[in-house]
Parts: sequence; C-alpha cells; structure tokens
Amino acid sequence: MSGRGRLAFCAALATLAAACALLPLVEPAAWLIQAAVLIGVQAGVGAAARRIPLARPLTVLAQALTSLLLLTVVFARSAAPAGFLPVPGVFTHFAALFEQGVQDVSRYAIPAPLTDGIRLMLIGGVLLIGLLVDTVAVTYRSAAPAGLPLLALYSVAAGLSVGGARWLWFLCAAGGYLLLLLAEGRERLSQWGRVFADRSRPGAAPHQPGSVGGPAAAPVRTGRRIGVLALGVSLLVPTALPSLSGGLLDEMGTGAGGVRGQGGGTVSAVNPVVALKNSLDQPQDRTALVYRTDGGDSGDSGDNGDSGLYLRIVALDRFDGAQWKPSERRIGEIPDQLPAPRGLGPEVRTSTVRTTIQASDAYAQDWLPMPFPADRVRLEGKWRFEPEGRTLVGYDKQTTRGLRYTVESLQVRPTAEQLRNAPDPPPALEREYTAIPGTLPDVVSRTARQVTRGAANDYERAVRLQDWFADEGGFVYDTEVEAGTGVNAISDFLRQKEGFCVHFSFAMASMARTLGVPARVAVGFTPGTARGNGAMEVGFQDAHAWPELYFEGVGWTRFEPTPTRGTTPPYARPDAPDPDRDSGEVLPDRNGNDEPTVAPSPSQECTAQQKRSDPECGLAAPLPGSGGSAEGPSTAALVGIGGAALLLLALLLLPMLLRRRRRSRRLRSRPGGTGPEAAEGVLAAWQELLDTGWDYGIVPEDSATPRTAAERLARVGELQPPEAEAVQRIALAVEQVLYAPEPRPAPGIARDVQQVRAGLRAAAPRTLRVRALLLPPSTGRLLRAAGHRGRTLRDRWIRAVRGPRTAE
Repeated sequence: MSGRGRLAFCAALATLAAACALLPLVEPAAWLIQAAVLIGVQAGVGAAARRIPLARPLTVLAQALTSLLLLTVVFARSAAPAGFLPVPGVFTHFAALFEQGVQDVSRYAIPAPLTDGIRLMLIGGVLLIGLLVDTVAVTYRSAAPAGLPLLALYSVAAGLSVGGARWLWFLCAAGGYLLLLLAEGRERLSQWGRVFADRSRPGAAPHQPGSVGGPAAAPVRTGRRIGVLALGVSLLVPTALPSLSGGLLDEMGTGAGGVRGQGGGTVSAVNPVVALKNSLDQPQDRTALVYRTDGGDSGDSGDNGDSGLYLRIVALDRFDGAQWKPSERRIGEIPDQLPAPRGLGPEVRTSTVRTTIQASDAYAQDWLPMPFPADRVRLEGKWRFEPEGRTLVGYDKQTTRGLRYTVESLQVRPTAEQLRNAPDPPPALEREYTAIPGTLPDVVSRTARQVTRGAANDYERAVRLQDWFADEGGFVYDTEVEAGTGVNAISDFLRQKEGFCVHFSFAMASMARTLGVPARVAVGFTPGTARGNGAMEVGFQDAHAWPELYFEGVGWTRFEPTPTRGTTPPYARPDAPDPDRDSGEVLPDRNGNDEPTVAPSPSQECTAQQKRSDPECGLAAPLPGSGGSAEGPSTAALVGIGGAALLLLALLLLPMLLRRRRRSRRLRSRPGGTGPEAAEGVLAAWQELLDTGWDYGIVPEDSATPRTAAERLARVGELQPPEAEAVQRIALAVEQVLYAPEPRPAPGIARDVQQVRAGLRAAAPRTLRVRALLLPPSTGRLLRAAGHRGRTLRDRWIRAVRGPRTAE
C-alpha cells in the first residue's frame, strides 16, 4: 500500500474510532458496522480519484456524490429510480427520516432504540465527518487540522452520554487521531532520509559528500515519540483545567449532566439543585419559590400527612457505591391525569391538595419542584413526564425561571401500623431498589445491622436508622465538612459523624438497601417559611435531600434522618398522635432559630410601589451558580482558569519557543574563527539554513551536495537574487569546511542565514508563514536529539552496571 493509501486508511480508522463514542447512545450497535462499510467505500473512492489523479476539488466531489448514493441505497431505495439515483423525492424522504429521528431523540432515553431516523442521523453524521477528515488529512495533506472534525464528533457523543466509561471513548478517539498523525509523519519522514547532523561532535561518523554525517533516524520511532508526547499532553492538560461543575450530586461524587437531546428525550444524572452546599452556607438567602395551598394552613399540610409541604424535584435511584444518581428513563407527554402512585393501596387515607407555585426569576431549574405524589399538573412550556420518579423535566432550554404553575397532589396519611404490617414488595422492585455494589465497604452493612438489631420488620428498621442519625448516634449537622467521594465516602461519614443532608440521606438509603429495604434519595426543598399573607416562601437555603423507602400498600415514603433540618413525619414517630388531629404545631424556622425577631420580613420591607418598579425587591442576593446570579466566578476560579489558560498557551507556543532558542544558539556560534571553531560555526549555520527551508516547506534531501541543496532552496523558495547569492555563499563556506585542508573564516554567514530566512518568509503564502512560526516542522530534530541523548545515557548506565560483573 502506498503512503497516501495508508494515510487514507488511517483517516477512515480514526473516524470510526471517534464514532465509537456514540455507541452508548443507541442500542443495538449494528449501525457502526454499516457506517464502517460506507466509510470504507468512501475512502476507496478517494484513493482511486487521487491515483488517477483528479484535481483536489473533483476528488472531494466524487467522494461526496458516492456518499450520497450510498445513503440513498441504504435509506431511500424505495424512493430512488434504479434504487440508487438521488432524485428530489429522495431528499424529501431524507428530510422525513431526519424529522423522525429528531422526534425519536425527544421521545427515548439513552440508550435509544435504533430507529430509521436515528440510524440516518448517526450514519450520515459519521460519513460527513469521515469526508471532512479524508479531505483535510489526505486530499490536502494536513493531518493536524483533521482533528477538529474528530473532536466535534467526540464532543457530541461525550456531551450526550453519561457514565464512567467516557475515558474509554476518549482513548478511542485520541488513539485514532494519533494513528492519523503517525501515518502522516511516517509518510513525510520516509522522504527525509539522512538528516544533517553536527559533524564536530567527538566520535561522529565519517561524512558523505553533500551531507554532514550522522545516521538516519527511524521514522517510526520518531513518530511514536511524537504520538506519546501528544497523548501525554492531551491527558495532562484537562487535569490541570479547573472544574466548573459542582452541586448537590457532586458533593458525593456524582457527575453533572442534564436533560439530553432536543425535546428532552433523556433523563440522566443531573444536578437538580446547583451548589447545594454553597446554598446552605450563604449569609443571605434568595427566594426560589412562593406557593399557596388549599390544604388548610400552609404550614400544616404536606406530603404524607406530615407538618409541611416538601417540594420534590427528582429521585436518585441508582447507587454504584460511590454515587447516587437518577436512572436514565423514558419520558413522554404529560397526561391530563398522572398515573396512580406505585404501591399506594385503598386502605391508606388520602386527600387532594391544590398548590399554586410561583418560581422567581432567580431560580432556573429544568426539573419541576412539586409536592409528592402529584396527581395533576397545569403549566405552560416544554415539559415532559417521567413516570417512575413522577417528575417533570423541561427540554429545549425550558426552565422554571418565572414560571407559575398549579399542582394537585395527594396528601397520603399512613399510620405506623400500616407501615409495620406492609407485605413484601414486588420482586422486580425489590431487586432494583435494594441493589448494592460489591465495592460498598462492609462497615456500612455491619453498622446497619447493629443499629437495627432486634427490629421485627422493615418499618422498625427504617425508624431506628432515622432516629440513630437524627438523635441517638451523635451526628452533627455541619455544612463546612468536606464531602467525601468514591466508595469510602459513606464509611468516612459514619466514622466522622459530621455532614449535611446529602451525607445523611445517602447513608441512610444505602444502609436500608443493605437490610433489604427498597430505598432511594429524593432531592428538593423543605416547606419554607410562612409569610404574613398566608403564602409560603422557599429560599435556596431550603434545598434539601432525604431518603424515600418503599412499603407495599403505601408506596414511596419519606423519612428525615438529618438533625435540625426539616420535620419528622408523624408516621415515623410511633408515639405520635393521630395525623388527622390538629396538633397546632408551628413550622420551625429553616435556619433552626425559634426566637422571634422584630425585623420585618423581606416582603414587608418593600412597598407596593417598589414591588411594581422592582420585581426583585425583597429578595436576597442570588445564589452563585444558580443561573440567575449576577455574581461572577470566585477569585479562586478566575485564578485557576487564568493559570490553565496560560498553561495551554505555553504548550501551544512551545514549538515556536524551542525553534527560536535553537536558531539563536546556532547563529551565536563563531564562524569567523579558525580551525575547529570556524567549522563548528559554519556547520551550525548550514543546519539552521536547512531547517529554515524545511519550516517553509522545502524538505531536506540527503543525497544533495551543499551546492545542489542551495540551488534547490533558492529555486523552490522563489528567492530574489540577493538572497540566492547569500545561499550560494553559505554553501561555498560549507564546502570549504568539508573539503578544504584548512577551513576559512566566514564572518558574515549568520547574517546571510537571516537574509535567506527573510526572503523565504516574504515569498511564502500566509498559511505557510503561520505554520513556520507556530508549528515549525524542524522541531522534529529536537525530539530525535532528545531520544538519542536518552539512548546514550541508557547505554552508558547499562555499561556501568554490567562492567564490574564482566570483570568478575
């Protein structure tokens, strides 16, 4: 296979390697085989067109037409004459399939089924990227910029996919790109042959006419070194960049995600409340929601019959030992009447509560806070319903900012006796919600068994776990504690006994699962603070997480293990009075301070006129990272971003800086001296001249004499007569060094090199000048020299180690 053919093969392989990042998005993966076949045909047409040879634009056109014919055969055969001719009806068919694909992306969660529309989007997109890569890398012989289409393909896949295997797809994409670079480097390096080296070094090999001696560097080894260096940089630079993510789930190691795809087709691991820990630490609070309910006093009505209406955002039901996050589930249109809550039986007393909620402009969340379990929702905008978690999620940039909506929810009032006598859950549900990974430390299950020793049923186990965390275990609520990560996060929390709601809810849900009790974690808001006008005000500091445990006949049931936060449900207090009796209990202040205050509330401090002119009047400062904040990044984040930017800039400028340093050292030699000193300066100047020509696209030839090389440099570089004469003077000085018994001084040779360099730059096109400045190809000599020095040091060390043994 020719060098160009190998390059085309590597370009196709690089595209397929990057396309592997799309595999987690769709099931089954058969589309990748089809894409590989079509990419192969596309690359083969390009290779044939270049062999004819066709002009470059015609080669690209031939590949594009071939790709269109292939897509027609695969997707629109019934609409095309002869099964492959792309008439206008074919494009109409493509448009319909594409629209269907967009709708399918909106409808299905990851991994989505391989519908015809999604298959067209995948294969067509990969073919387009493959054409771009082949055009840039092979047709126009510039492999480095071909990484941009590959990066675009990988970025789309990485942005949509979730899970811990993203690094594997990154390695696939990076490996394909490096393979492409190595193929181009091998083709170019194979044309270099022997390179000019410094003959003045002691022990140098005898020179050949027209060259300054030195063995040829192995192109493959050089390419490998370049590839390893590039891969190292690509892996190290991202680790130096500051993380801009954060939030509730990140505190225990979960990754940020979002609602993926047009139409909100994917529910994945997200940050439902941004920067929960920072929210709780804020000296000033800001209103997120204001709501009114018809369930009596707002402070006395709520989910599951407890004293307070918790607003639930999302349920985290996947636990891998290191993190809790939502499962990826299918979402659909919001039904007029939501399905009946799972597991709720007719024996449990329920009542319907109607709640009207107004979100502030400072609160922008793509998950809708609602009382649980919601029965009917009335709202405007682009929202979808996820039935398992009974959540509503926005799509196409839909958020809660300024949204007003109404929710009818059930007020579920189970008794302790009903929970105590709950039958076993369905086997499928039990398997899903009691699953624990093998990596979970044994101390978690061991502690759970110790705390619940003597409990007769799951209800008693749940209450004992709750009371142990909230009262009896010596735990302290502290938002200043660093949240742990990894599989040891929960065991560290059990040992330190300090944390905030994330730690308590995650730990209790995990321990419940080890006991065989189905459990998950809910995220949302506590009831908030009562206003004087009968409304309830929920601030960002009310962000909260709590465990939900499943009891057959009742359904998912809230517990409250976090001390000093929220309220304990009546059914979780076995000695509590009947939940239907009015106890007169007043909601505690969300900051834990029950002392009365003479200061007016934020709403009382604003007059009606001020409210009309300034809707934000009375609201506290926005929460950093909440989406409505006017504050910028913190100083530490700015410093980190600036440092990362400087590091990246330094890496990009490294080839230019190394080249300038080498040029300065060579031209600082003293060619005007005598003897070995003059020879050293002349050879350094000659090597600098050859490298300068190389930077401007004139690759050195090992078989050329100095005079022939000078003539070629002047001809190909389109030098003017003064610069051409300077090249000849340099070549004459080199011949004097190589062949004359006594080399003559050449005091003006450095000035001649600078004159030739200026002439080459003036004659070169702009793109070539930019490449010569930022990415000079001659820096490859530095890598070979570094490798040679490393091998020399290694050989010396081996001889030093083996020498005494040989003597013995």
